[in-house]
Formats: sequence, C-alpha cells, structure tokens
Amino acid sequence: MEPSRELGIDVAMTDTTELLWHGREAATRGPKPALSVEQITAAAVAIADQHGIGAVSMQAVADSVGFTKMSLYRYVQSKDELLAVMIEQAVGEPPTFTPNQPWRSRIDTWAQQLAEVWRRHAWLPQAAVGHRAMGPREISWSEYVLRALGELRLTPSERVDVTFMLFGHLRNTQSLETAGTQAWNEPGHRELMTQRPDDFPAMVEATATPPSDDFGRRLGLRLILNGVQALHDSRAR
Repeated sequence: MEPSRELGIDVAMTDTTELLWHGREAATRGPKPALSVEQITAAAVAIADQHGIGAVSMQAVADSVGFTKMSLYRYVQSKDELLAVMIEQAVGEPPTFTPNQPWRSRIDTWAQQLAEVWRRHAWLPQAAVGHRAMGPREISWSEYVLRALGELRLTPSERVDVTFMLFGHLRNTQSLETAGTQAWNEPGHRELMTQRPDDFPAMVEATATPPSDDFGRRLGLRLILNGVQALHDSRAR
C-alpha cells in the first residue's frame, strides 16, 4: 500500500496488472462462466479474514466456492495473482477527499480509516509488501495523502517521504504481529529485567506501567505531523 521508494521505475504491464486495472474479459465461446474473479476473490478474502493469509490456497478457495481447483485458473492465473486481487478488493476506497478540510484533519481521517481496514483484514499489512502489481484502489490511499500534503511547502520528494513514513508508522503500531518484537510486550521479560536493574535501569523505569493501548499510534502520528508542520513553517514565504 506504500508508495515505491524506487521512483521513476514503472511496473511492467503484466497480465495481473491488466486484470487489476482493466479487468479480464470472459471467454466469448463455450458455456457461460459459472464463476467470476469477484466471487473467487471474496471467498479468498473470507478465508484470510477468518484463518489468516497462510490458510489461503487455490484448493481451499475452490472448496469454498464449490468448484474444482483447475476451474479457478480460468479466472486467476496463479496464487500470486489471487493475492493481488484480494488486496485490491480488501483495501476498499480511501476517505473522500474534502478540499476545505485542514490537512492534518485529512491525515487523521485517513489514518483512522486505514487502521479500521487493517483491523477488519488483519492479514493485509503483511501481505501488502514487496515489489508486486498494485491496483488503482490501493494506490488511491497514497494519492489521498499526497494530495493532503500538497498545500504545504514541501517538495514532491518530501511529500513522498512523509507518505512513506506515515504508512510505516501505522503498520508498526497496528499490532504486535506487524511491529518488531519489544521486550515490554513479551510475557515474563519485565520480571527478568527487574532482576537485573543495573543492566536495564531505563527499561525497568519505562516498563513500570503498561504501554499505551494503541502501541504509540496517536503519539507518533502527532509527532510526525508536528514535524511536517514545523518544516512547512520554516519555509514561510
């Protein structure tokens, strides 16, 4: 879902990219198709939502829709292509861009809605990584942020950098599964550290109370946006 860091490199128009952006025409000959890409994708998303992305396979999806595994390949060519259309369907549309809404309010709205999408589809943050084909709905989430930052005195490259940081911050604070392992979240480690206070004085002090309920999302977002505002203000006309 993040903007690419390798700017200026276009993604080749593969069959999967064509499917995401233009759809795939059904065969004009033979019997009328009994399935659709949308039906297959919805079944795969439901499996991932309930059991995790690891449970998604062409066979599992075929069993879910009541068809053979081979019949699915008429609609999606591979599991990688299935994952691509799953992501595009699951991300949904970003918030409606309101021109008169202050830029920080726009970013807050975006962050809340993206967090909700990731809550409904907990597999998405881990699935939407790496070099891959992306659809227009997914890219629209980055478009929204870049437009929100457009009124500020930032260079285009800086707007991309900020967008990249915001996605990373939300991913890192979405859940323990998407963030790096931290000792204060691991059972029993607090007790181990308190037994060696001379080695871990800062950790013992910091973990005397439980961490925030949102893994630092609100605080981190505020600090990032404060920094963006400060950069904008430093370039007063």
